[in-house]
Amino acid sequence: MSSPAKLRVIQWATGGVGRAAIECVRNHPRLELAGCWVHSESKNGRDVGEIVGTGALGVTATTSIDDVLALDADCVMYSPLIPNDQEVIAILRSGKNVVTPVGWVYPDLDNPAVRAIADAAVEGGVTLHGSGIHPGGITERFPLMVSSLSSAVTHVRAEEFSDIRTYNAPDVVRHIMGFGGTPEQAMQGPMAALLESGFKMSVRMIADHMGFRIDPNIRTVQEIAVATADIDYDPFPITAGAVAARRFRWQALVDGEPVITAAVNWLMGEENLDPDWSFGERGERFEVEITGDPNVSLTFKGLQPETIAEGLQKNPGIVVTANHCVNAIPDVCAAEPGIKTYLDLPLFAGSAAPRLAVRS
Repeated sequence: MSSPAKLRVIQWATGGVGRAAIECVRNHPRLELAGCWVHSESKNGRDVGEIVGTGALGVTATTSIDDVLALDADCVMYSPLIPNDQEVIAILRSGKNVVTPVGWVYPDLDNPAVRAIADAAVEGGVTLHGSGIHPGGITERFPLMVSSLSSAVTHVRAEEFSDIRTYNAPDVVRHIMGFGGTPEQAMQGPMAALLESGFKMSVRMIADHMGFRIDPNIRTVQEIAVATADIDYDPFPITAGAVAARRFRWQALVDGEPVITAAVNWLMGEENLDPDWSFGERGERFEVEITGDPNVSLTFKGLQPETIAEGLQKNPGIVVTANHCVNAIPDVCAAEPGIKTYLDLPLFAGSAAPRLAVRS
């Protein structure tokens, strides 16, 4: 019996997540790369393998959205820095499924903008699935899974502790995340708004699925630590008084008390910070904690690099963000049209390394 035809995937953007997604597609037995959209004219017309640093892949990158939409493909892995609703609508109407780490993990279908995207998916006969890792996995999928080991749950927490020096996108770190600037600039910058939508959706998914009677508003808390002396960071100076760490926290409340918390802790290392924040004795990690009967906790290691140099070469957090999207593609393509979350899809998993896989 012959194996089913491979699903053809288009990669949208070739930043860190995009490059990792291309590698995951290449390793997946049911997927093949069919095309690639790029933002930069310097990448236009080049073989995708040349762009991502592998051998030639026989797929040419293009800046033309029309050319990409005209390709014969089953799914688009959509990973620009900032999502564009009209792009997503056009992709869906062209009859291509979408997986993405930049939104829609648990969207409100009463929102007109979300409804327009859902309608486009139905019109195209395809599915949109928002995924990723934080938000996108650590904040919803894994807490829900772990919570099944407990009862009478009173609090669910998902939290990240990361050294941001390992994130190889200095323009994003400076101008979007707000590191190296003044606290006032950081607080007024775009980072909170960019994070807020995804993490609030994560919190609401857990509340709805576990039956928490939460207050209407999700509480948002931002905190900043500044450098007390110069911090070694090659791309740009982190001088005394500049932003050197950020904390974000989103909490669902019942009668004013937190019952669900999603949190991010981003530090430029652990030295010369005011307040004197640290990662704690367990170091960089992701945590999921369920307070109930009994209390259950799960710590994820390996999603952050061992060293700064390793992270700048290949950051595991970026790779797992891409993998969690790409590994969902077969089930997303098989789903009914519309917007589908983890709650709508079957359990999906990674695939065996090609050298260990069953031969067709």
